[in-house]
Amino acid sequence: MEGRRFVERWNVRPGSECSDLRSAAPAGHCSVAGAHKKRFGISARAGYRFAPICGLIALLASAATAGVIPTRDKLTEDEKIELLRGLDAEYAKVKVAIPRSKKALDFNADGTWDKAKWSEGAEGPAARVGDQIKITRIEFDGDKLILEINGGLKSGKHWYDHIEAGMGNGRPMGNGEYTPTTGSGIAINFHKPMEGLTSNEVKKILTPIMDFDKRSATTQYVETLPPPIQSAIRQKRAAEGMNREQVLMAVGQPTHKYRESKNGQDTEDWIYGTPPGKITFVTFANNKVIKVRDQYAGLGGDVPRQ
Repeated sequence: MEGRRFVERWNVRPGSECSDLRSAAPAGHCSVAGAHKKRFGISARAGYRFAPICGLIALLASAATAGVIPTRDKLTEDEKIELLRGLDAEYAKVKVAIPRSKKALDFNADGTWDKAKWSEGAEGPAARVGDQIKITRIEFDGDKLILEINGGLKSGKHWYDHIEAGMGNGRPMGNGEYTPTTGSGIAINFHKPMEGLTSNEVKKILTPIMDFDKRSATTQYVETLPPPIQSAIRQKRAAEGMNREQVLMAVGQPTHKYRESKNGQDTEDWIYGTPPGKITFVTFANNKVIKVRDQYAGLGGDVPRQ
């Protein structure tokens, strides 16, 4: 995400005399112009005062009036799921050099890109011509589809690795194991809200810089697996006996992860989906799936898998 978000949350209830405004700004008071009071449904009673966030509200109101509103995609949930399943953990061969960059490299949906801008701020090559890359994450950002390549460019350190807990001799809360990555990212810019998009169309868009061969490394790898695992991957579902890589190929990145140690056994749950609707729990032990169960939020109870 570019820049820092200064407003965590602000709600103004129409017709009310108070608002729930939260900001990083210091405490204080100011008044809001009558025009903006009316726009946001704030009481115009004389002498009403707000925190300094009111100035930012006025700015947001002006931006809305000018049409400066973040673009939102028009993809359905099914379309997003298909994109995630069809692109996440997919391999491709690079046709042009891709530099390492903390900011995703801009690539137009018509197959063009600014080579000079790609070189700005580059920190060496993420992939050279002929190299095989892997898409490790997909994000939807308004009129852009962002693909993380080879884990992106990260130091591997987290803010909590520097925090110590405990009395007296504290210890870092992080595990101290840093795994930096040297990848990059591609931001496909459609210049309009995305809609009706498929993973195959995305692959065609990327043809000038990547080659998604029909018999890619992913396909060749799947063909070496036991028939039940091959079947599960083609059906886009997790199955017992899979490892993490195979689950990623089948159903993509999980919504959440949860680790637990019980009776001397360490397990990790990968959770797919959010309520309301179906939620799938994929439980790993020693990098193997030992259990897959489905639940429907609010119904109580597991749903047997076929």
